[in-house]
Order: sequence, then C-alpha cells, then structure tokens
Amino acid sequence: MWAGNVPQIKQGTYSDGLPYNELNYLAFKLILKPNRFVSRSSLFDLVKVMKKPAIELGCDFQTEGFINMPIKIREVLFVDTPDFRLYNNGFILRRRIAYEDGFPASNPEIVFKFRHPDLQQAAETDVRPLINGDYRVKFKCQALPLRDQLGGIRMLYSHNVQFPRSSVVNNDVFSFDTISQIFPVLAHLKKGEGDRIQLVNDMIVEEVLQDIGILDLGDGIKAKVNMAIWRTRGEHRPLIAELAYQIRFKDRKELKLEAMQRAERYFIMLQYAAKDWISLNATKTGVVYRFLGNPPKSHE
Repeated sequence: MWAGNVPQIKQGTYSDGLPYNELNYLAFKLILKPNRFVSRSSLFDLVKVMKKPAIELGCDFQTEGFINMPIKIREVLFVDTPDFRLYNNGFILRRRIAYEDGFPASNPEIVFKFRHPDLQQAAETDVRPLINGDYRVKFKCQALPLRDQLGGIRMLYSHNVQFPRSSVVNNDVFSFDTISQIFPVLAHLKKGEGDRIQLVNDMIVEEVLQDIGILDLGDGIKAKVNMAIWRTRGEHRPLIAELAYQIRFKDRKELKLEAMQRAERYFIMLQYAAKDWISLNATKTGVVYRFLGNPPKSHE
C-alpha cells in the first residue's frame, strides 16, 4: 500500500504559480463502536489488543506515562448547504474549540478539507484560504480498512488547511458568497444569490481525545496513538469512536521501506485483533452527516 501503491504526485502549479503541496502525513485510522468507552480508563482498554501484534512484528508500543496525561475536550461543528453540496463534492468545513478546565483554551479554529481517493485530484485542489493571517496546510494519506471486510487497506487523501476564526473579518459567515470568497475553490458550487450554509443536522459534537501511547515501527519511524470519542453535546449520546496514529515527515525518503511494510502488516493484524470493536464503512464526519438518516453522497 504505502510502500508500493501510493503514486507520486504529477507536479504542477496552483493559480498563483506555487507548486502543488506534497504529502506530509501518513495516518492510520480504525473507526470503532463507541459503546465500550464509558470512562477515561476505558479509553486504554485497547492497549493490550494493540500490543500483541506489535510484539509479533518486533515493534515497540510504549504506554508508560500516558495514563497520567490529561484528557482533551473539543467542541466540533460542521457547516454545509442544506443539500450537503460541500460534502457531496469532497469538501468538509468545520469549526472546533479546545476546552481546558471548562473554558475555551484558544481562539476557535476553522478546518477546511478536500478528501478524495484520487491523490492527484486531492493535490490539485487548492484549499488555501484568502484571509488576513497565517494558515497551516496538512496533506495526509489516510489508511483505512476496506469498507466491507477486515484484512485490507484503502487510501483516502485529505488535503487540509486550518487557521484561527479571528482571521475571518466578515460577520456573515453563513453566506455562501462569504465562504466562496474565503475559499475560492468553492465558488463553482454556488447556485444563486442568497445561497447560504448552515449547521449540519443541527448538531454540535463533543470530542473526547486521549493520547494513549507511542508506536515505534523501527528505522526511526514513530507515531503517537490516540483515542477519540464523539458524542452529541448536551445529551452525551455516543456517536462514534476512533483509534488513530500518524507519522509526520518532510520527504518520503524518510519512510524506509521495511518500516512501512511493518506498518502495513501491523495495521492489518490490528484489524483482526480488534475485530469486535471495529465499525466498518464509517468515518467520524460521515456519522454526523448521516445522523438524521439522510445519507449524502461522498467519496469517503
């Protein structure tokens, strides 16, 4: 998969002449049923499950000290047109706020993504915003299980940008005109005057995030492992859970072939080891969009 089947990006330039962004993250994600996670300690229940295939492959999974690391709480909401025009075309727009001791810990953050199974299309889609301020681009290769069975890997490429909400000076942020000015790549999705966006399914998500360990794949390749639980705010209705770990790199040459082959084998072995926990054919975002039983079309 990563070691052999992820193509190179055919380089070109965006409208301002800058070259296409290259991948700089490799993320592995397992979507889990949320019902088992009922306390902070339960977020560590998968540690034993994860350690067994790691030992078999000669990888090191360190959890020492993580049991004392604080849990993180974030509020996440998604916005889209009433007909889910963004999501149906591979775009995701959300705002999130981190909380600390019950209060917002920082400026609200805007996260905009284009997600697609075709790497070239993801690279050519310019997600950069027109704002008065700095922003950070993250281009991720996400490894997920197959939609309908365990034991395989499918790739989803996520071209992301994030920046503080304070960088947006226009107050009418629910106007599609405003959104397409901030993100010019969305301009072609506008249907007419007065087009607006809204909160997806009237839902605000509460995210509970806990770091649980470090996975060492050898050859200097390490990944922080975390657990995330999404639930509805107010009712605390569990929606979905996710086990994720990712590798950050500046150049693909840093990712040694043997380490990447171990990473692939580990991810497949982990699917079988955690088979009773896994929810196939799902993503966290997809669960929010399908909350009211009106599934949109998407590339996820």
